[in-house]
Amino acid sequence: MFTYETADQKEVRRFRIAQFNGRMATVKAGESTVTGFVRSVLEQDSTIPPRWTITIIPSAPKEEPKARRSNSRVRPFAEDYF
Repeated sequence: MFTYETADQKEVRRFRIAQFNGRMATVKAGESTVTGFVRSVLEQDSTIPPRWTITIIPSAPKEEPKARRSNSRVRPFAEDYF
């Protein structure tokens, strides 16, 4: 799990929408980029300005699709025409 803290209300809104719709969200924190599903968005009541803690469950990176066998450029049954 990845925990991210922010005070940006626009960013919090984006995470809440992603959580509600079940979509993945991407966060850039320093040099690392994390993409995954938002598990929770919690507001910290005792801080001024308000801050939120966002918990993201990272997803595994997608694998590259394997190359399919190349099809023959010759049409099937082309030998029937010769």
